[in-house]
Order: sequence, then C-alpha cells, then structure tokens
Amino acid sequence: MDKKETRDDGMDMDNPQSNQKEIVALASEFNAAEDMNVGCSQDNQTEDSNAEEEYDDEEEDTYTLRFEGEINPLALTEVDADGVHPYQHLERMEYEALADKKRKAILDYHQGMPPEKRLRLEDDSQANFEELLAEMTYGMKKKSKKIKKRGRRKGSKKKLNPEITQKLGDATLHFVHGRYEEAIPLLKEIIMISPNLPDPYHTLGLIYTDMGDKKRALGFYMLAAHLTPKEASRWKLLITWSLEQGNSGQARYCLDRAIKADPEDMGLRYHRASLFVELGEHQKAAESYDQIWQLRPKNIEALKTAATLYRKCGQHERSIHILEDYMKKNPKDADLSVVLLLASFLMSENAHEKALHYIQYAHQSCSEVKELPFDLSIKAGICHVHLGNMEKAEDFFRVLTQKDVNDCGHLIIEVADSLMSVKNHESALKYYLMLEGSAGDNKGLLFLNIGRCYYCLSARTQAIDYLYKALQDLDSDIDARLDLVSFLLEEDKEDEAICVLSPPPDSESRVALTSDRGKPWWTDGKIKLKLSYIYQSKGYTEAFVETIFPLVRETLFLETIQRKARSKRRLPKSELYKRVQVLDEYQTDSVFQGFRPIASSADLSKAARAKKSLLKKEKKREAKRAAALAAGIEWQSDESDDESPAYREPPLPNLLKDEDQLTLIVELCKGLVSVKKYWEALEIITASLKLAQNVLSTEKQEELRALGAQIAYNIDGPTNGWDCARYIVTQNPYSFAAWNCYYKIMLRSRLDKHNKFLHDKFLKHEDCVPVLLIKGHQFTMHSQHQAAASLYLKAYKLMPDNALINLCVGTALINLALGLRLHNKHQCVLQGLAFLYNNLRLSENSQEALYNLARAYHHVGLVSIAATYYEKVLAVHQKDHPIPKLPNDDGTETVDELKPGYCDLKREAAYNLHLIYTSSGSIDLARQVLKDHCSI
Repeated sequence: MDKKETRDDGMDMDNPQSNQKEIVALASEFNAAEDMNVGCSQDNQTEDSNAEEEYDDEEEDTYTLRFEGEINPLALTEVDADGVHPYQHLERMEYEALADKKRKAILDYHQGMPPEKRLRLEDDSQANFEELLAEMTYGMKKKSKKIKKRGRRKGSKKKLNPEITQKLGDATLHFVHGRYEEAIPLLKEIIMISPNLPDPYHTLGLIYTDMGDKKRALGFYMLAAHLTPKEASRWKLLITWSLEQGNSGQARYCLDRAIKADPEDMGLRYHRASLFVELGEHQKAAESYDQIWQLRPKNIEALKTAATLYRKCGQHERSIHILEDYMKKNPKDADLSVVLLLASFLMSENAHEKALHYIQYAHQSCSEVKELPFDLSIKAGICHVHLGNMEKAEDFFRVLTQKDVNDCGHLIIEVADSLMSVKNHESALKYYLMLEGSAGDNKGLLFLNIGRCYYCLSARTQAIDYLYKALQDLDSDIDARLDLVSFLLEEDKEDEAICVLSPPPDSESRVALTSDRGKPWWTDGKIKLKLSYIYQSKGYTEAFVETIFPLVRETLFLETIQRKARSKRRLPKSELYKRVQVLDEYQTDSVFQGFRPIASSADLSKAARAKKSLLKKEKKREAKRAAALAAGIEWQSDESDDESPAYREPPLPNLLKDEDQLTLIVELCKGLVSVKKYWEALEIITASLKLAQNVLSTEKQEELRALGAQIAYNIDGPTNGWDCARYIVTQNPYSFAAWNCYYKIMLRSRLDKHNKFLHDKFLKHEDCVPVLLIKGHQFTMHSQHQAAASLYLKAYKLMPDNALINLCVGTALINLALGLRLHNKHQCVLQGLAFLYNNLRLSENSQEALYNLARAYHHVGLVSIAATYYEKVLAVHQKDHPIPKLPNDDGTETVDELKPGYCDLKREAAYNLHLIYTSSGSIDLARQVLKDHCSI
C-alpha cells in the first residue's frame, strides 16, 4: 500500500472532484450498510457495557491470513522447490482485494432488497451525501452526541457466506463417510475463498491423520490453532505430536500457547516447569512453580519446589522470602513441612535464632499440633547448639535415644556434624558411635568422622585405627589418606606413612580398571607432594627427586604453554560445530520455523557465538583462497591455526603461589645437582626464574642463579647456564670469582655472542679489572697483541702489584715485539721481560713464574738464558694446590679426575730444555733430560 492515503474503495483522496460518481455510489452503499446493521445495533443497546468490552479481549490474539497476488493458502503446508517457505508470505496482503469483496457483498445485498426499501435508501443517500463528502474531503467527521459502545458488534464474527456454509457441511459429510478424495478438493476450495476460516484446516488435519500423513496433518493443525489461539485442546494435541516428531522447539512453543489459552490447566504449567528443570534452567523453573503456587495457594509442593529451585540458582533471599510470605499468610494453619524447609534454609545461612523463632511460633500457633514433629525437634536442638544452649539442645536430642537408629540415622549424623562444627567433639563422638553398628553404605564417612573426633580428643591411636577402617571403604579419598598420614607422622611412624602413600602392589592392574573413572589416587599431586616432603625430611635424596621432579616439570611446562595461549585462547572447530548443533535441532523441512530450541540460555548463547566464529573463519578462508588463486598459487587449507590446546589442570596448581612449594623448587634443584642430573636441574631453574620472577624472593632467586652458574660450570654447552652466570657478574661486577665462572662458561661457546655484554660492562665499569683482562685475553686469542697490551696496561695502573696482570702485560709485549711492523723491538722485549721479572718477584720465585720467564727467553731466541731458567724449574719441588671452588660447589667433580702432581711443571720444562739441547747438538744431554723427567 502506498504512503498516499487510500480508502477501501480505491479512491484518490487528493482529487475528490474527479470521483463524484464514485462518491454517489459509495453514499448509497454507506446507507445500505447502515440499514444492514440496524437490527444488530438495536440488540446491542440492551447489553451491558461490560459485555461489549469482552469482544476486545476475544479478538486480542487472533491470527488472520493475508495473501498477496496469487499465493495459494494451501501451500502453507508445503515447501517449494527453491526451499522458500510460503508461510513467510502470510503477512503480505493486497488491501484492495478485500475492499472489492466488501463492495461486492453490499451490491449483492442491494439487488436482493425490496423495491420500497431500496427507494428509501436512495432518498436517504442524497441527505447523507453532504456529510459523507465532508468526511472524505477533509478527513474529519462530526462527533456524534451518542455514547458509543466499545467492542465489536455481536453476531458479526461468525457470520459466514451461505455458500461456504453449504460447502463446509458437504465436506464434513464426505469426511464422516470416509470419502476423503471428495472432501479434500472441497475443503481446499473453501480455503481459497475464505483463508481465515479455521474449520477447513481442522478437517483437513483430521483427514490426513486418518490417512497416516502426520506431517501434513501437523501443518494443518498448526494453521487451525493459530486461527483459533484460544482453543487449548488443539495446542495440547500439537504438543504431543511435536514431541513424537522430535521437534522440541515447536513443542515448547505450543506448550506456551496452550498455557496462554488455558491458564487454569495446572498440568500444562507442571509440564513446562519440569521441562525447565531438565534443561537446568533453575531460574525459570522456580518462577514457573512460583506461578503455580500463586494460582493454587494450597499447593504446598509447588511452593517448596520453587523455594528449593530458587536456592539452587543462588537466590537464597528469594527462597526464604516466599516461605516467610507463606507463613505470614497462614499464621494459624501453616504446613509444618514448610516450616521445616524454612528452618533448614535459615540454618544454612547461620540464622539459627530466626529459624528457632519460626519453629517455636509454628508450635504455639498451630492448635492442632500438641507436640513438635521429630525432625522439627531435632532442628530446634541444633539451633540451640549453635546459640550455645547445650542443656536445651540435649533435651531436644533426648528423643534420639527413644527411636530406632535405622529410622533416624540422617538426623543423628546432622546432630553430630553440628556438634563437631562448634568443636564439641566429645558430644559429637557419642552420637557418631551410636551409628557404628548400622552405618550402611556411609560406613567409611562415619569412621572418618569418628577418627577425626578421636584425634581432636588427643586419642591418636584410636584415630589411626578408625582412619584405617575408613580407607577400606574410601580407598580413593585423598583427604582421608592425607589425614591418616598426618596422624602417623605425629606418632613418628614415617615408614608406615610412606607405605600409606606408596602405590599398592597391584597398581598396574588397578590402573586399567580405574581408567574410565579417572586417575588412581597414588598419581594425585597432593599424594606425591606429601610423599616427597617425607623423603626430604628423611634424607632420601634420590627418592625425593624421583617423586616430585615429574610433577614440577609438568606443572612448569603447562604454565609456560598455557600462558602463551591464554591471550589467544580459541576453541577448535570440532567444538564449535558441536555447539552449533544446538541451533539445528529443529526440523529444517517444516513450514513453521523459528521456534526457540530446547536448550539452556547458556548453551544458546554459546551456540550463537560459535556460529559467528565459524562464519568469520569461513570468510577468512575464502579470502585466503581468493588471494591464492589470484596469485596463481595452489591453495591448500591449513586447519592448524584453528586448533588450540585444551586447558589442562596442572598437577601442582599452587606451585608458583605457595611459599612452601617455592622452597620445594629450590630444594629439588639442589637435589638434582647432588645426583648429577644437571640438565634437568637447569631446565627447572630456567622455567622457575621465568614464570615466578615476581613471586620468588630475592634470596631464592640468587640461590637458583648460583646453582645455574655452577651447573653451567660443570657441563658442556651451557646455553641456559650462561644467563645465570651473566646475572651473577652483573650483581657482582668486581668479583674475581664471579668473573672466573663466567669466563670459563664463555670459553665453551661462541665468543662473538658475549662481545656486546662485555662492551656494556666495559663502558659502565672502566675501573673493572676482570673486564679489562677478559677483553685483553680475547684480543690475544685473535693475535691483536697491541690492543691486548693497552688493556693489560690499564689494568696494571689499577692493580700494579698483581702477579697475573704483570704476566699478561709481559707476554703481550713480547708477542708484540715479534711482529713485523714494530721498529723498537728490543725496547719492547726488555719492557716485556721487566714485567715478567715483576711477576717472578710478586710470586716469590715460584715454579710457574720461572717457567714463564724461561719460555719468554726461549721465544725470543735467547736459548742460553732460557736453558738456565728451565734448569731452575727442574730444581724446584712444587706442591699441588686446590682448584678454586664456585659457590655451592664441593669440588669433588674436578679433584677426582686429577692425578697427583697436576700443578708441577717439570715435564714441560724438561721437554723444552730437550729441544734446546737437540738444536745445539747435545743429543746425549737431551736424551738424559727426557729420561730423568719425562719417562713413565
């Protein structure tokens, strides 16, 4: 319909003068229509205004089928070839078609009218023409002074065309006599004439039901139900049929419509509430049961169920409120089961005084109740326990001794638990022992509580006995096993505690049996942690390392992996498709679609997000495919980016949070070093320093880095250990021991990797002697003796009395003198020898200094002087000196590999002296020197 205003007869309101003939005709039709409804108007004037208003409610939710063009209403139960559902066109209609039908009905009425009445109408039409013209021209009508009645006029709703009534009756007779082939075309013809009539749809539904075509029958019944939305029986039938066909969403929709049509049917409301409970929608289920109770205040079960469900979904105040509201409305005849439930809820919220008040009030106000029921008396006693009135509580609990234990076992356990919660272990033990002979399936839990009571009463022997009994039934209970181990350790029974925590002899066979039910108890992280502490306290280092190392390693690995993936945590495609299936539960070949699937709100939300994610992934994949084809590259789908590892709970979740477990990491690293598992220890140290940098104390970090440097000092290829050594040097830049460790580690790897670090230290600490010496050594290794000598001389200025520095300066100057571009070679040699003599003086004529001086003379060609100093070396008796140790290093690894005399230089001096004798022709002397000092 266009935006321009148009009446039912199709006249143009913008140009009324061009349609005067049409206006005259409409005026006569208007008067005729007024006479048609005279009888109805007179009857309506006698009715009460309230009765007229009922028609508004009656028409409130009625559907009308509107069609556009040549749409067939019978196609609503079919699906076309293109997959388009004709039901989607129901809201479309051409308004002019209905106007034509109305004008045709009025003209037919005029033709069948008596001549005198038709003449009277023509006369009245002239009188009413002016008023009608003013209304149509200016869009206004004079207000009538009569009081208008609300609602639709009576009798106009169910008035049918006699022809349709006749055809409908014939079709019904055909259906009754089983002539379906004759009834179906006739009913379809009626639907084409009057598509908003529900009776032919209902009859077609009956026919197809008898023919066994449930699918078509369901479609016709759905149309009939929508046209008569207040017919509850049809909606109820559709609920059953939808469930039979597995269309749960449609069933839920029909259930809501049936409740709206018949609000008094409590069975439907119970059905909807139970459906919400099955879906886990406790909030909606509680609201449904609450509505049932509001409609049926005497339905106590609905009230209690609503309160329980409100509590289950976390609305504790709401659950207590509706029960208290019931107590206020029924002060004299309150149901005691409601009082019991209210008291239980209040007691769980630690409102024992309020719970006791309601129990006493119910006892006093209910005249029919002379004595409190058994369970309410126990609740009152428990309230007195928590309020500190033990004497009154014992008066209430005295009835327990008069009852059979098997009938009130749960109440005895509740009493004992309440006494244990207030630390009255002696009284709790008395009630627990009442059930010892008749515990049934809960015998293990009962023995566990008895054992804990004995422990609190300082009777550890009895506590241990009962905990052993508890473990016979609670074999997989981790807490019970740990409690037993704690009791055993307090009795100094470490070996027995180890047996309790160790895997059983048949552990392999039991693993196969428990694989479906979860991990066995001996693989639990708490068990392993407790066992490792026991091994550590007893000094079993290897057992301690073997027990705790796999758990620590796995925990650190999972933390490392999952911290990286936490920012981009994505579900795999398989999980996304699984979630989207919730939206595809309804039938895709059904005409009536769009029903909300039967699933919880959380599942529907997840499914919607999963669907969006899949669409995004599909768009990205198509974009990549288009780009690859445009570039002429063969495109292959890579699904690896869509997958992300699922989250796994680490075996020690508090490893990087608990202070005791952080200490355990340090002890584990020490244990690994002691058993010479250097690579494993270095792995734990590196991961711990990376993950727990903000958690570890400074002392623990220093300790771990010292261990890492020590490990790197003892192994080959210390990639990670170099970081520890570098950190130690950074913290102690003037420490020779730290630089000795760093230099030894550095020599095992590429030198260019450390040049930047050394350069930075040289710029920050120009007066650092170790840095100057190391850089000088690097230049010496590259035969850059001039640069090395300049660095050595800087160190000499800082420490002139250091023997090592004098040795380095002397050797650098002598090596520089042997170069080709130096002019004053003799002066350089003399300077170098001067520094070597300083080294000899500072080392107090040590064998090493004599050997270095002899080697320098030998190097520059002064062999006679060199031979003299070699002979002095042979004359000195040198003792072995210990190798310098690193922090936390006992030196056993190096001493065991060295033989006695590893500090003596006689063999080297004898060999060099033999070379001098040989070159001078003294073969006998050379042979004699080798025989005396180099023979085995």
